[in-house]
Amino acid sequence: MDWQELTNLTGGQPFVVERVRLTARGVAIEGDFEPPQLAQLSIEDQVFVTAFVRCHGSIKEMERIFGVSYPTIKSRLNRIAQGLDFVDTDPAPSRADVIDRLQRGEISAQEALRELEAPK
Repeated sequence: MDWQELTNLTGGQPFVVERVRLTARGVAIEGDFEPPQLAQLSIEDQVFVTAFVRCHGSIKEMERIFGVSYPTIKSRLNRIAQGLDFVDTDPAPSRADVIDRLQRGEISAQEALRELEAPK
């Protein structure tokens, strides 16, 4: 069963995976696992996101493929994006991180103050 079949089966309702089997290793892990965010999208949105990635983000190409206007593509992308959590790839250092680095002598007191006072 693939993610699309699972999405069809659940009707787009939230679900939890309780068992994962790594077939190559002969290992099974049990617990509560949330499926990946993209797998939680409707099938139509999964197809749309896949097309967007395959078009390398070209909205012009998406217009051609789906036969809709630029505003329609942008609207759909915005709707999908609102439902996805994004990971901050460059988060501001926490107060504890800055203090630890200061104590280890990795940064000066002035650098520590700058980092602590920087807007987040």
